[in-house]
Amino acid sequence: MTRARHSAHGRPLPDGPVPFTTLVDLTWRQKKIEHWIRFGRKSYEQILDRHRSVVGFAPNSIFAFVRWAANDFGTVISRIDIVRTVHRGEPFQTLPFVRPGGEILLRLSGWPKVQSALAAIDAVETLGLDPADVSPEHWRHVHNRLIAGLEPHAYTPERHAAWLHRRRIAP
Repeated sequence: MTRARHSAHGRPLPDGPVPFTTLVDLTWRQKKIEHWIRFGRKSYEQILDRHRSVVGFAPNSIFAFVRWAANDFGTVISRIDIVRTVHRGEPFQTLPFVRPGGEILLRLSGWPKVQSALAAIDAVETLGLDPADVSPEHWRHVHNRLIAGLEPHAYTPERHAAWLHRRRIAP
């Protein structure tokens, strides 16, 4: 028996990824290894088994990918990456578990910095905005400020309006 897969918004997802979909391998083994998508609009999803799945994103999408792993002695990795997917022929950076890769807008490791990045994502959501729609420059700004040990500037409705206007007039 075949079950139709549905996105978070209830729409059916396609049976296979369209050409040049960026694929992300996700794993979830409670308190051992946890890879998840914090935000982003999936265009494809395939559940491999209870612990593994593959999700896909269309070109020019932005998503956040969080990786955490632990062993018997505690956390061994905490990482967050915010990535813009690329079109065919565009240059890209490689990233573990992401095929083929993408333009990395934010890349942080260590739980305190990951928590700060998650707080920045939460702040965008409290404005009623989808973090996937935010200006890529904001995520670069958050990356640079957090790497330097500084607090990132808040994303505001005015900055978002300016981003939308710039996106409309510049192809």
